[in-house]
Amino acid sequence: MSTGYLETTKNIYREAAEHPQVGLCCTTTPIWSLPGLKIPKRMQEMNYGCGSTVNPRDLVKDPKILYVGVGGGMELLQFAYFSRQTGGVVGIDVVDEMLEASRKNFVEAERVNPWFKSEFVELRKGDALHLPVEDNSIDVAAQNCLFNIFKEDELKQALTEMYRVLKPNGRLVLSDPTCETFMPGALKDDERLRALCLSGALPLKDYIKMITDIGFGTVEIRAKRPYRILDPKHYATDKLIFIESVEVCAIKDPMPDDGPCVFTGKTAIYFGNEDFFDDHKGHVLMPNQPLAVCDKTGGNLAALQHEDIYISESTWFYDGGGCC
Repeated sequence: MSTGYLETTKNIYREAAEHPQVGLCCTTTPIWSLPGLKIPKRMQEMNYGCGSTVNPRDLVKDPKILYVGVGGGMELLQFAYFSRQTGGVVGIDVVDEMLEASRKNFVEAERVNPWFKSEFVELRKGDALHLPVEDNSIDVAAQNCLFNIFKEDELKQALTEMYRVLKPNGRLVLSDPTCETFMPGALKDDERLRALCLSGALPLKDYIKMITDIGFGTVEIRAKRPYRILDPKHYATDKLIFIESVEVCAIKDPMPDDGPCVFTGKTAIYFGNEDFFDDHKGHVLMPNQPLAVCDKTGGNLAALQHEDIYISESTWFYDGGGCC
């Protein structure tokens, strides 16, 4: 398979490192508002992402954090806010100019944030397909609007690499565009559009399947929101193509015998007259107390056709506290 599009991607981000381009490929990532955290202006201008990745709740107990595709270093600085330890955050990038720009930005970040030291972040040259990171050494790994650039074989390899470096029960947090509309071949094969995070978007179901096929036993869909339109006036398509951005957390849990637990925001509510309902598979529903359920459990409960159990549709938002 040709990988010329990867070289096109490198060239685009070399230019973006030397001459910041606000919103180059995506809707910019929301900036965390935290006491004592100041994001230098140049970091904000180099904020090339399509959503949020890591949530502060992922950063408890001094985790070792890996971020692939450093941009201007903004997310690395945000992660360091929670770890505050030498080498607690590892940033990987294949573009020398981007690594150098981040180093300069960290000098400014040190000036405006008394708590921050550049040594909190370790920058390494490398790419997502061959991570220069030891096996089972990372608690939280993240990427923002990078994996959608890859074609299928490279995407599988990138996900496999993330799985390799994560500790058992470690978390892979991703933000990427997805698309349920057929993407014409002319757009898929356009190297620049792919590098700009537009034409590589997969249907969400296919994206999740690639993640679980690698071995991740639990997948959480944390957010899903409108993102871009590719229209016939500007792109090689005869109809509107609607693209959404999705925020996903994949957990390196053991794979259940009956398949992965995928949370898409479904909820089960028991409204019967008994003190509780027990499905004898580890799920107990208390009266009128909503329980977030994975799609698998939701389907099993729905199949019972119990007149006093309601299963909601997917909301594409999951914030923890579920059935598994």
